[in-house]
Amino acid sequence: MFVDEVDIHIKAGDGGRGSLSFRREKFVPKGGPDGGNGGAGGSVFMVADPHRNTLVHFRFNPDYKAQRGGNGAGALRTGRGGRDLDIPVPVGTLVYMKNAETGELNQVADLTVLGQRVLLAKGGRGGLGNAHFATSTNRAPRKVQSGEPGEEFDLHLKLKLLADVGLVGYPNAGKSTLISVISAAKPKIADYPFTTLTPNLGVVALSDDRSFVVADVPGLIEGAHEGHGLGHQFLRHIERTKVLVHLVDVSGASGRDPVEDFDTIRRELDLYNADLLKKPQLVAANKIDAVDEPKRVTALEKRAKKLKLPFFKISAVTGEGVKELVEASWPIIAEARAAEAAAVTFEDDQDLSAEALAKADVPENYNPALVPPLRGGAAKNAKRR
Repeated sequence: MFVDEVDIHIKAGDGGRGSLSFRREKFVPKGGPDGGNGGAGGSVFMVADPHRNTLVHFRFNPDYKAQRGGNGAGALRTGRGGRDLDIPVPVGTLVYMKNAETGELNQVADLTVLGQRVLLAKGGRGGLGNAHFATSTNRAPRKVQSGEPGEEFDLHLKLKLLADVGLVGYPNAGKSTLISVISAAKPKIADYPFTTLTPNLGVVALSDDRSFVVADVPGLIEGAHEGHGLGHQFLRHIERTKVLVHLVDVSGASGRDPVEDFDTIRRELDLYNADLLKKPQLVAANKIDAVDEPKRVTALEKRAKKLKLPFFKISAVTGEGVKELVEASWPIIAEARAAEAAAVTFEDDQDLSAEALAKADVPENYNPALVPPLRGGAAKNAKRR
């Protein structure tokens, strides 16, 4: 099941209560107060985990609570701090704070880096024990503090897939077939519209250790930006792509005009988000092996040239022109990656060694393979510890 939008509730652990205690020991008649402070509550973090690719696990477990702090004890013993709760999410997850009254969403995090860890709810401070309140005039205080409550929020999570290339086009344009040919992805392929109901990701491997990720977005139709078809639900998954490939059926089997299809998809992208048309775009005339009227291909090629967009004739079934299309995407991807790397700034005295950079991106004690299954709170995990 592909789930890319959910609501969850998180709560950090409450702080432990301070202790009310007096030192009672043989030969020490006036031992005085010795109540320790309570421990701090655990905080709630969200971690970008490579082993997650949808938000489906939140659908059945929407509530998460970190461990509370332990109470203080006599002999100035401080309560044990509550254990932090790490919530693994797919890379590319957007986190919004949700106003319970108005439903307004406010973005607070965007997890785009593998291992990125974001604090969302801070645990409560532990209360002070009576030893903290002893003074020269009040040598036997009976005052203690309760722990502060942990932060509590309603969150809305939204997933935007991270892909380098986005395939867009009408239903049955051949997007699923193409992604199955150029990558190891195995999407459902059939001869009826809306075969693809969820986005598919595939890794394309080229020579010289080059690779990139391609996303197949379910077929768009006119009015997709308003929610018609499946486009409105999945259009956001191409917002992070570096290049868009317009796949147009020129075989005539659909009975539609290829130029009109191409212009409709561009118009829907513009109405949904005008920045999408600012991305580099390639036009691929698919099903070239089944063309019955060559003028359909010629008309589409003229339209692409008018917009100064590279044009390719391909057949996802026979493989004709597919390699040229894939290779044409790579220079655009490489340039975009270089621009992203150049945009990263460092301090003059910052350690840029591989070890330091790895620690900067991924917490030292975080191992995705050891992340326990999510449960509704930290109670069960706390018992094991």
